[in-house]
Amino acid sequence: MSKCRQCNIDVLDETVRCPLCNTVLDETVEMEDMYPDIRVKTRKLVLFSRIYFFLAAVIEIILINICMLSEVQSLVYIISGLVLLFGYIVIKYAILGTSGYIAKTEVLTVIAVIMFVAIDFSVGYNGWSVNYVFPSGILLIDAGILVLMVINRKNWQSYLMLQIFMVVCSCAAVVLNAFQIITDPIVSIVALNISVILLLGTVIIGGRRSRVELKRRFHI
Repeated sequence: MSKCRQCNIDVLDETVRCPLCNTVLDETVEMEDMYPDIRVKTRKLVLFSRIYFFLAAVIEIILINICMLSEVQSLVYIISGLVLLFGYIVIKYAILGTSGYIAKTEVLTVIAVIMFVAIDFSVGYNGWSVNYVFPSGILLIDAGILVLMVINRKNWQSYLMLQIFMVVCSCAAVVLNAFQIITDPIVSIVALNISVILLLGTVIIGGRRSRVELKRRFHI
């Protein structure tokens, strides 16, 4: 920081002359940065993601070699690869990503469900991924929405679109049951009921604020 004796002002910019009178500035005690350097933290996280990716690749290569040189089934490295990949996605998208936490929650939940479906298929497909994991993911997000609405009471109506999305996902589970893809519909029906009740409660109890949010979102 510098000081202009002529104007009697402090100048924070790194300049040698006063921007007002063009007088040469006097150097004063150097101030600490007013804001933390977030680039340092970001660089550390990027480095951590690269190290994780390298170690994950090494672990996967080792497991593939073990499966090839022994009688261990190939699904071991398939499952481990999916889990390690999901961990990398969490680091890159959830930690380093710039999207909002609502979008991160949606995307990561969808990826997790897809990963479990892939694992289910890799072990012969018994249907547990679509029967239980898929609707359980919906219930987990519904619970998260309720918690976030309590915490963020001043802006609770911002979660309406996510609630609608959960209702759509729950209806998709019911459709999958109609096509016999989901063979045990109990958890899916519970997820649909919870999603619809949560949406109705928000719209009815929210009153005008919820109606305004819906009109704003759907441009009606």
